[in-house]
Amino acid sequence: MNRDALTPFKSKVVTADEAVKHIQNGDLVVLSHAAAVPKLCVDALVRNAEKFKNVKIYHMLCLGEGKYMAPEMASHFRHVTNFVGANSRAAVAENRADFIPGFFYEVPSMMRQGLLPVNVAIVQLSAPNEEGYCSFGISCDYTKPAAEEAKIVIGEINAQMPFVGGDNTIHLSDIDFIVEADYPLYTIPQPKIGEVEEAIGKNCAELVKDGDTLQLGIGAIPDAVLQFLKDKKDLGIHTEMFADGVLELVRRGVITGAKKSLHPGKMVATFLMGTQDVYDFVNNNPDVELYSVDYVNDPRVIAQNDNMISINSCIEVDLMGQVVSECIGPKQFSGTGGQVDYVRGATWSKNGKSIMAMPSTASKGTASRIVPKVADGAAVTTLRNDVDYIVTEYGIARLKGKSLRERAEALISIAHPDFREELLSYYSKRFG
Repeated sequence: MNRDALTPFKSKVVTADEAVKHIQNGDLVVLSHAAAVPKLCVDALVRNAEKFKNVKIYHMLCLGEGKYMAPEMASHFRHVTNFVGANSRAAVAENRADFIPGFFYEVPSMMRQGLLPVNVAIVQLSAPNEEGYCSFGISCDYTKPAAEEAKIVIGEINAQMPFVGGDNTIHLSDIDFIVEADYPLYTIPQPKIGEVEEAIGKNCAELVKDGDTLQLGIGAIPDAVLQFLKDKKDLGIHTEMFADGVLELVRRGVITGAKKSLHPGKMVATFLMGTQDVYDFVNNNPDVELYSVDYVNDPRVIAQNDNMISINSCIEVDLMGQVVSECIGPKQFSGTGGQVDYVRGATWSKNGKSIMAMPSTASKGTASRIVPKVADGAAVTTLRNDVDYIVTEYGIARLKGKSLRERAEALISIAHPDFREELLSYYSKRFG
């Protein structure tokens, strides 16, 4: 911890229990996103739950235990989110939490317009530099805008949070209460890549050219794609987030950003999540820049990257090309996130491509992800008008410019063989 920079502000230093006392019943509290969740203050909220009533907590992807979402917390805290994760699905399904449909890049504007009126922002920060600026570390996204809009800012300054550059800092003078901390960040283990993911990765990699700029998520498919890009040159990164998969390509000299038309030479993201290797890599790394999500994920900004390639995954695709990425039937499974932001941004980019990559089956091979019709009650995430490439382990189907009949034919050709007869039966009834 940089004590010299912190010394003039030592009167602001309090315990987590003291900090959360400034939250009022009915307030909307915003927590840092994903792996940057401020653990000490969250624990203090739960520990003092009896003192709170109807406090709304906006938190997108919640890592950790999510203790404030436990059933016994329902009268004290209500989770508000536009993305559902493993530890929040039950709360959403049981109406103990509220899901807000929307694009990720819109969240800061919702805060500024008072649609999400931020009373208190509890943000995890890095230790301050010599000028007294703390980095928001691995979570700029909606976290920095929330701190700018909040009436009260509680900064949980963690000695183990990396200092990440870009437009990603706050000065100690703009923090109302400071909680000192020293704990490791949540980490995400590297995924296991199987034969199916390898085949999908190989197919996706065929669409990537030297000098392209990539948007990739986290998981086995994005990492599998990266495995097949080792012979490429001067790739760039402009992405919602990146994880461990990109590091090998950076270290091999494959990812340089030299051909990027926007932020050349820089890896641009809005948040980060991965193993400790990622956090060590980005700490004081001048080649990595984080900006708020209303910049990084704005399709108009994304499109300023020539040769932009977006690669996202989904739950199912119907024969018209409608993409469901966040629901299993009527059950909210995740959220829109930045998928549509990047689909549109890549489409508007000069020589850009947007790719939906998925295994051909789900439920251990018992269900096809390419379906005649979207499941009842499911929300369509990416419209058929927006979709471009669909990739499975069986091949590549480009839907842009194709008729409904041609789309169906292309999708059936990359479906799992066990389900093609069923899909062809539906096709023949519809198209004769």
